[in-house]
Amino acid sequence: MSNPQKGLIPVTILTGFLGSGKTTLLKRILTEAHGQKIAVIENEFGEEDIDTEILVADTEEQIIQMNNGCVCCTIREDLRTTLSDLAAKRRKGELKFDRVVIETTGLADPGPVAQTFFMDDEIAESYLLDSILTLVDAVHAEEQLNTRQEARRQIGFADQIFISKADLALPEAVAALSHRIKHMNPRAPQQQAHFGEVALSKVFDLRGFNLNAKLEIDPDFLTIEAPHDHDHEHGEHCDHPHHHVHDDDVKSFVFKSDKPFNPAKLEDFLGAIVQVYGPKMLRYKGVLYMKGTDKRVIFQGVHQLMGSDLGPKWMPGEKKASKMVFIGIDLPKEILLQGMEGCLA
Repeated sequence: MSNPQKGLIPVTILTGFLGSGKTTLLKRILTEAHGQKIAVIENEFGEEDIDTEILVADTEEQIIQMNNGCVCCTIREDLRTTLSDLAAKRRKGELKFDRVVIETTGLADPGPVAQTFFMDDEIAESYLLDSILTLVDAVHAEEQLNTRQEARRQIGFADQIFISKADLALPEAVAALSHRIKHMNPRAPQQQAHFGEVALSKVFDLRGFNLNAKLEIDPDFLTIEAPHDHDHEHGEHCDHPHHHVHDDDVKSFVFKSDKPFNPAKLEDFLGAIVQVYGPKMLRYKGVLYMKGTDKRVIFQGVHQLMGSDLGPKWMPGEKKASKMVFIGIDLPKEILLQGMEGCLA
């Protein structure tokens, strides 16, 4: 597999609530014969110990070489130190690995982990955050989403969602869960994962986090809000009776316009918004039509940190337009949408 841009090491963050099957998926990824060497960083050993079954080593050592060539690492220091150590060992040829998987603890907020890749120049020179994968346990998700904000946040952060244990839940419960998740995060594709059996093409090199023009390919993405705005009366024909039951605090909405943005105004507005709402802004991402450039601007952020890149040129005759999605906790939709409107040239 080719490494992405400029030899950066791709990183996948694996998150999900306790018991959602992260370790099962990880074991499968690690033991499968895919010919890739993967360095795994476990954000905390002990919760479900992976080393007993597949690690062959003395665990006093912080970095463990596994019998199939993967490298396993327990974090006793902070993530940044571990990542920079791994990159240094790789440069010196002491360790060989093609990519990194970071497994967070079941209660973790993936935000700070993702931010490490934005914030730190040294880390950004070695690594490329490929995507955040969130596992959701079909049997317990309903209760977890109702009671635990960490579980809702993990969904808000996801680039790809895997629903595990769907075979143990009623089909209508799985459908209702899927529907609920779609409202919280319409940009993450969902897939059922049976005992961690997931094609690696759905796990690696998703470029979900890349500042790419991904938003353009997904026509459902923009229509997802529309059908649910009206309140329909409930009869047999209603295919999602659970829709009105949950008013989750993690929600998403989309800004669209075919007028260009004034870059300075937009920068000021977003800068001010993240000062106030940053902790509640999980992911925001867009393809923007900016005055003063013939290229689309690809923009995204996590909490208070944001970045933008120039994307491909607008094609001759192509309709230029901006689309931006906000996913967050109780964000003031009207303020954000009106504010964005006010930044148009």
